[in-house]
Amino acid sequence: MSLILKSIANADAGARYLSPGELEPIKTFVKSGERRLRLVKVLTENRELIIKQAGNQLFQKRPDIISPGGNAFGQEMSATCLRDMDYYLRLITYSVVAGESTPLQEIGVSGAREMYKSLGTPIEAVVESIRAMKSSATSMISEEDANEVGAYFDYLIAGIQ
Repeated sequence: MSLILKSIANADAGARYLSPGELEPIKTFVKSGERRLRLVKVLTENRELIIKQAGNQLFQKRPDIISPGGNAFGQEMSATCLRDMDYYLRLITYSVVAGESTPLQEIGVSGAREMYKSLGTPIEAVVESIRAMKSSATSMISEEDANEVGAYFDYLIAGIQ
C-alpha cells in the first residue's frame, strides 16, 4: 500500500484528519514523483537493452543453464528466461513509481523461490540474472538514482534467495 493510502487509512481508522506529521512525508513523496517517473521512463525505454545485456552476462557466467540439460537450453527456454527477467524489471518499475517495495513483495517475491525450486531452476542463476539487470540498469543513470533503483533490485534478490 502506498504511503498516501497508508496515511489515509490510518487517519480514517481514527476518524480524524491527516496530521501535519502525516502530511510532511506525503509532501516529500509528491515532490519526488517527477524523479521517480523519470527513472521509470529510463528503465522502460531501455528494457530491451537491459534484458539483452543481462541475459548475455548471465549466459556467459552460467553456461551450464544454456547447455543441454540446463533450464535455459534451447531457444524456447532461453526466451522464457529472458521473459522472466523482463517481468522482474517491470515489477521494479512498479516499485519505483510507488516509492516502496510492496509491488515486488506482493507480486514478485511471494512464492517465487518455491516456484523456481519446483521447476528445478537454480535459484543462484535467477539471482545472477537480477544482479546482471541491476548492473545494466544502474549504468544508465546517475549514482544517486542508481542507489535508489539498486535498492529495489537488492530487495528482490534478498526475497528470492
